[in-house]
Amino acid sequence: MSANLAIAAMKFIAWLLTGAASLLAEAIHSTADSANQILMLLGRKSAQRQADELHPFGYGRDRYISAFLVAVILFSMGGLFALYEAFRKFQEVRAGHPDELLESRFWWVSLVVLVGAIAAESFSLRTALAEAKPARGNLSLAAFIRQSRAPELPVVLLEDMAALLGLVFALVGVSVSLATGSGYGDVIGSGLIGLLLVAVAIVLAVEIKSLLVGESARPEQAAAIARAIVGVPDISGLVYLKTLHIGPESVLVAAKITAAPELDAVRLARAIDEAETAIRAAEPMVGPIFLEPDIWDGAKAGGPV
Repeated sequence: MSANLAIAAMKFIAWLLTGAASLLAEAIHSTADSANQILMLLGRKSAQRQADELHPFGYGRDRYISAFLVAVILFSMGGLFALYEAFRKFQEVRAGHPDELLESRFWWVSLVVLVGAIAAESFSLRTALAEAKPARGNLSLAAFIRQSRAPELPVVLLEDMAALLGLVFALVGVSVSLATGSGYGDVIGSGLIGLLLVAVAIVLAVEIKSLLVGESARPEQAAAIARAIVGVPDISGLVYLKTLHIGPESVLVAAKITAAPELDAVRLARAIDEAETAIRAAEPMVGPIFLEPDIWDGAKAGGPV
């Protein structure tokens, strides 16, 4: 967030000195990123509230709400503004108005700021990739963004990649305008930034919407939970297993289990307690557990669903 605020300030100063549309689009983009960081921090704090009568499973999904608002801000404040700025500059260039960038004696400031911002964003992206590495494991970056149940790192990764690519677009656009003496390079740079941010915002919105609707635990987690259940001696089978993320680090488990008909209520209750202990040992992320016992009849047992 601090880096984004500093970069936004530099971009605004460079835009005031040169009038480059690409720089204004990038300045608004960095401002939107800073606002997004604040939203994510607020979401994390809100999600830490204890469960209450109205919200018995806690407030973990507040982090998903914050992440979805990030996508909305990135789309509107970042993407749409950059497209508007490209259209406005295009109208001016087509009408033959003097181009502020080409007439400014501080044209070099735009190049210095953009190169400096690329260096800063490259460092930021490298840091984000290092932070995500333990959670990613062997997953590709695309698979990690698609499968992650915690929204913060995927959001930061996508924002940093968009910021870096957007800066490249801005640098190329400004350089082309300065080299050719035509404002159309700056127009194209701003337009590409807008399209990039809209695309990233849509990807984020789709992924976070899926989390808001409710996603299951990852397949390997569900398999570990199933093995823990059927590993209890007095549990003879598993009819179905359903999991649901009620927060990035909390999974609800609901399952129907089968037991031998000769088990009395005491032994069955102990078997369920053992299963709950085994589940939490196999997957520490598990929160609420609901196990429904059934009588074994030889036809109901199956694998996890």
